Amino acid sequence: MVKKKVVEKSLNERRKMIDYNNRKISINEQCRLLKISRSGLYYVPCGESEYNLLLMRLIDEQYLKTPFYGTRRMTVYLIDLGYNVSRKRVQRLYSLMGIHGIYPRPNLSKSNTGHKKYPYLLRNITINRVKQVWEADITYIRMNKGFMYLMAIIDVHSRYVVGWGISNTIDTNFCVSVLTKSIERYGVPEIFNTDQGSQFTSNDFISKLEEQKIQISMDGKGRALDNIFIERLWRSVKQEYVYIHEIKDGVELYHGIENYFDFYNNKRPHQSLDYITPYKIYNNAA
Repeated sequence: MVKKKVVEKSLNERRKMIDYNNRKISINEQCRLLKISRSGLYYVPCGESEYNLLLMRLIDEQYLKTPFYGTRRMTVYLIDLGYNVSRKRVQRLYSLMGIHGIYPRPNLSKSNTGHKKYPYLLRNITINRVKQVWEADITYIRMNKGFMYLMAIIDVHSRYVVGWGISNTIDTNFCVSVLTKSIERYGVPEIFNTDQGSQFTSNDFISKLEEQKIQISMDGKGRALDNIFIERLWRSVKQEYVYIHEIKDGVELYHGIENYFDFYNNKRPHQSLDYITPYKIYNNAA
């Protein structure tokens, strides 16, 4: 009866049931139980064209260098490279990739009134201990064919990655799962900082933070530097892993990210930490 109910669910619904961080049941075994082939698990359902995937690669690489590029500047950049692209297309790809231009001053555009506003709590505070502040974000990760999304949570003081996960959709349940497992493994931070993405402002995500009595901090929309530590993490992940490897599918991506974060946390000296690893900072203070 249980198997019948699983099979009756759509492929996309069954994909969302995969728990990438489950240490007890492997991804292969979950695929078998849910009757999903490994290729089916990592198929991108939106079916972006090869041309759009190429544009997304170019946008991702340039955005890492110039995060202040809005869609207008990015469109000009792509046209200068010789690509036939409209600003409307670039706007759609920005939305799909979950990125936006950032600004060195407050963005004076009309604010989003669709959710409760939370203050940015990190301004002018000294972050000098572990579990004082955690930051989270989501980024686009390219593969040979298609792409996935990576969410990570870091402890700001130590730069230690306390949680992460990959998904083929930006899904609230996925984000709540990464948060929940990070708390179960490492405890509760005093402050949790994110941008104002819909996953982080959702009732489910906010409720999880509130039930743990965690102070909620959110970046000003379009402000540079408000989430700078997680942005530096994305730069490291992409320059030191993603851009120098041909990632064939999500299984390879999962294991590659797993290995990279093990290296990042435990073996990679950080200049900002006086060339000490995040693990040593976090472990000595925890």
